[in-house]
Amino acid sequence: MKGVSILLLVLWVPPAFALAPGDFSIGGLNAEQAGLAIFTEADRRASGYQDLSVDLEMILRDSAGNESQRALKIRQLEMMDDGDRLLVVFDSPKSIRGTALLSYSYKFQPDDQWLFLPAFKRVKKITSRNRSGPFLSSEFAFEDLALQEVEKFTYRLLADESDEAGDYYLVERRPVDDTSGYSHQIVRLDQAELRIQHIEYFDARERPLKTLTVSGYQRYLEQYWKPGQMMMSNLQTGRSTQLLWHDYQFGLGLDADRDFSTNSLRRVR
Repeated sequence: MKGVSILLLVLWVPPAFALAPGDFSIGGLNAEQAGLAIFTEADRRASGYQDLSVDLEMILRDSAGNESQRALKIRQLEMMDDGDRLLVVFDSPKSIRGTALLSYSYKFQPDDQWLFLPAFKRVKKITSRNRSGPFLSSEFAFEDLALQEVEKFTYRLLADESDEAGDYYLVERRPVDDTSGYSHQIVRLDQAELRIQHIEYFDARERPLKTLTVSGYQRYLEQYWKPGQMMMSNLQTGRSTQLLWHDYQFGLGLDADRDFSTNSLRRVR
């Protein structure tokens, strides 16, 4: 599922292949097949709105609890032929206003990412070896802000269980790209809507690194579940980054060349 990277923003799939939620089943599949089927179906359900824009508050907390805040906007465009495009633009504080990150995701090759820094008036391409680094001092890495194409991971179902919060799947996914900063992730999704609820991230040495908790989902256009809050917590440093999502808008007529090119980064606001 692309996107909660961020993040639940996903690829368009023709509606002719649609299944009703109740028709989805993993019966008879082995653990690897079931894990892939879950994420493929989650991706399909979240697809088809063409483009979106959403405003966010970002709250950074250090290990002592001190806070700083930022305001940003995310725009996303679904692409029919390959992975999607994502643009992150900061509105505040003044010191980083206009800073922008552009991501082109691909199914079967490394993603492209560019960072525009207004203070230097230049566009910098993020190399693969730097994608695991923190994005502007937050607990989100550059690779977390790339759209999470299904093909970028291998999958294995770990659990099909219930607790006080309801029925859920627990799936391990491992990045195909060996430059990823993560050895693997363990993802919890609710069975009813296949919404990501929680992700555990493990570093290259298989040690627990971060957790992401996703909550406050609301349904838009009578079909698409989008989060209201995300909390990324670093287990090794005690720092955290909270994202509060506001004012989702869909079908804005965004254009790949006009709104998601490296040349457009210098004029985004």
